[in-house]
Amino acid sequence: MNSNPDPHLNRIPRNMDPAEWKTRVELAAAYRMTAKLGMNDLIFTHISARVPGRHDQFLLNPHGWFFDEITASSLVKIDVDGNPVDDERYKVNAPGFTIHSALHRARPDVECVVHTHTKAGMAVAAMECGILPLNQVGMRLYNRVGYHDYEGLALDLSERERIVQSMGPHHHLILRNHGLLTTGRSVAEAFVRMHAMNKACEIQIETLSAGQKLVMPPPEVCEHAARQIGDAGERGAENLDRLWTALLRLIDRDDTGYRA
Repeated sequence: MNSNPDPHLNRIPRNMDPAEWKTRVELAAAYRMTAKLGMNDLIFTHISARVPGRHDQFLLNPHGWFFDEITASSLVKIDVDGNPVDDERYKVNAPGFTIHSALHRARPDVECVVHTHTKAGMAVAAMECGILPLNQVGMRLYNRVGYHDYEGLALDLSERERIVQSMGPHHHLILRNHGLLTTGRSVAEAFVRMHAMNKACEIQIETLSAGQKLVMPPPEVCEHAARQIGDAGERGAENLDRLWTALLRLIDRDDTGYRA
């Protein structure tokens, strides 16, 4: 087991706010976890995090890098207009900027945004029914997912307003015919939400492919289950912390280079 599970005890680069470095390390770890768990798509899709204390800047992966290559120091700091801050070594993906900046600009409660193109997520994104409450994993999302109709590659900045409208008050969004998106008050929260959302899609695909009659719990039971999970309160925060710490141990067994 890793004797130093806290990734924030590493040397902080000169002239960098410790809070920003902490966020950079956590965000780089999320990229490595996404690759480790097979939820990445070559050099495409993105995970972003707001720069602590700033409402006009966030961190994004440099375009052209695999997720398992991302490090804390390689993340690109940009403002909500897409301009690089401090460092112009790397560029970011234009559609990625459109999608992520939409939520960082409009939702002050959003600290992290995760967007994926997983096979199961893209399959469900093409289904009119969306995510179904077929199991306990899916029930946590009951009536808690926004849906955004496909408009082509996200190159038109005017789409940002429509993405925000489609998401509404939720933390989960299905980009129709495209992929999945989650947000969170921390990198850990957004990542864990994405893992659960993608798992719900995987189970749904396998369930529907069996061709058997489905058992669908009544709406009041689905809503009750969703509230139980969503209202976990302090217990939920403790579980999230335990899970995130365990995930850090998982990727640290392979490589701790993301902390650089």
